[in-house]
Amino acid sequence: MTALKEYKTILPYLVRYRRQYILGFLCLLLVDGAQVLIPQFVRQAVDLISLGSINSSNGALYRIFLLCLGMAGAMLLVGAGRFLWRYFIHGSSRRIEKELRGRLFDHLLVLSYDFYQENKIGDLMARSTNDVGAVRNAIGMGLVALVDGTVLAAAILVIIFIQDASTAAFAVIPLLPITVLILLFGHKVGKQFQKAQETYSAMSDAVQETFSGIRVVKSFVKEWWFIKKFADTNDDYRDANMVLVKTFGVFFPLITFLSGLTSLILLLVGGRRVVEGLMSPGELVALFSYFQMLIWPLMGAGFMVNLIQRGAVSLGRVNTVLNTTPSIVSPAQAVHPPPGEPENEIEIRNLSFAYGDKQVLENISVNIPRGAWVGILGRTGSGKSTLLKTLTRMVDPPPGAVFVRGVDVRDWDLETLRSLFAVTPQDSYLFSDSIRNNIAYGLETPDESGIKEGAERAALDRDLAAFKEGWDTTIGERGLTLSGGQKQRTAIARAFVMDTECLILDDSLSAVDAETEKRILRGLLEEQKRTAVIVSHRVSTLAYTDLVVVLDQGRIAECGAPRELLDKGGFYARMAELQRLEGDVHG
Repeated sequence: MTALKEYKTILPYLVRYRRQYILGFLCLLLVDGAQVLIPQFVRQAVDLISLGSINSSNGALYRIFLLCLGMAGAMLLVGAGRFLWRYFIHGSSRRIEKELRGRLFDHLLVLSYDFYQENKIGDLMARSTNDVGAVRNAIGMGLVALVDGTVLAAAILVIIFIQDASTAAFAVIPLLPITVLILLFGHKVGKQFQKAQETYSAMSDAVQETFSGIRVVKSFVKEWWFIKKFADTNDDYRDANMVLVKTFGVFFPLITFLSGLTSLILLLVGGRRVVEGLMSPGELVALFSYFQMLIWPLMGAGFMVNLIQRGAVSLGRVNTVLNTTPSIVSPAQAVHPPPGEPENEIEIRNLSFAYGDKQVLENISVNIPRGAWVGILGRTGSGKSTLLKTLTRMVDPPPGAVFVRGVDVRDWDLETLRSLFAVTPQDSYLFSDSIRNNIAYGLETPDESGIKEGAERAALDRDLAAFKEGWDTTIGERGLTLSGGQKQRTAIARAFVMDTECLILDDSLSAVDAETEKRILRGLLEEQKRTAVIVSHRVSTLAYTDLVVVLDQGRIAECGAPRELLDKGGFYARMAELQRLEGDVHG
């Protein structure tokens, strides 16, 4: 019952498609009504035949002909009704599946950055495919089995008890243990199916992780290790499903055996009553037909329990995601910046930030004037990327710590705030699309001249001759077919073409050579004086900035103009000297 409570969330969809479901169930009832009529035609025909005097003179042959026409008409109703209930009910369940999957996808895009740190992509894909499909089966064939089995079984039981109550009372005895078995079966299948879905998610995770990191896999010749990892998860999925198979393997034959006992009882009890003249041969044949028809409701009950339980488990997994609220949202009343040009584009006041118990930033204060370039330098793990994430609220800074255009970032509308920034993260993520579309990704209306200009300023134009189809060359997933430098320059071109007030480069020039780096930075300088925050380990990159902030273990160790920091002899000066000796700095 706890699992069935999950279906409350699907009720709005069922209400929306209630007309189609009602029409479908009416057609289903028409089919059931036509089906229970057919044995009555058979009963009358057998009784006529058993009299042994069929000829044209007494009209028996004509009556049998009419009975055959009646049976044919009932069969036509069954065929037409089955087509229509499938059209209405299955069609509606498919539409609901589409809407539920779309809602899940939309919600996943709203969830915050931390959600994806805690949940694996393979598991989310499994919930969006396998689990949503199981929900569709439950509200489609599961409901059909429930209604059809209940109505058909009830109608048959009423008819057979009216026709011969004493014979029916003996024949339905095996139905009692079948009811108990169905209840036990449903409880057991729910737990087993949940285990199977979890192992499917684990297998999806293994596949997604392997192919996303195929370069690393091949570079380290670790194919054998990932083959083994996939084989293990594949075996777990097989084993979990084999448990289900064994359960079904025991349940359905047992149901068939118990159903068959009804035929044995009917033959013994009903046959004796025919011999004693208490029942006609046609009535016995009709009872056999009805009890044969009862096998579907009994088998369908197990089928229904299976589908409903699977759907409840899957819907619970989907609802877990849908019930997750984003940790970072726009305020109820967003604050708009005051008119006029602010003195500082970005202002950070005594910012401290921690991931759980791990302190990452401590007492950071920086003012970034409008149009200024600020560089950030520091060892790995010093908090550089986290500092950038607070600007766009990818992580949430404390109130009163980070201001953009004089307004606390927590008071901005999220979409408006993030539209002020063009960001190239450390991981230059590219989509499996053309180079042109990857550059134009951030534009509402792509402009051909703007795209080419952005590529030129990102020093990507010189690589076009190497691409087979030029701008329209489709790159692999995550830019698999491009070099590290080409990926970074494509991501930088994407940021360049966006008309934003602030540019953020998070170590985005690490894979390009010194000459290309100079060309990119000079192109940015010539373009316009928009505010830029540049994270880099290269002093040659930071030499173009107005201000350099050096972070050490989450604190500001140094802060000043590049030339001032060179004279102080601190971390910045030591890095400059080291890189000069390595040939990275060209004076």
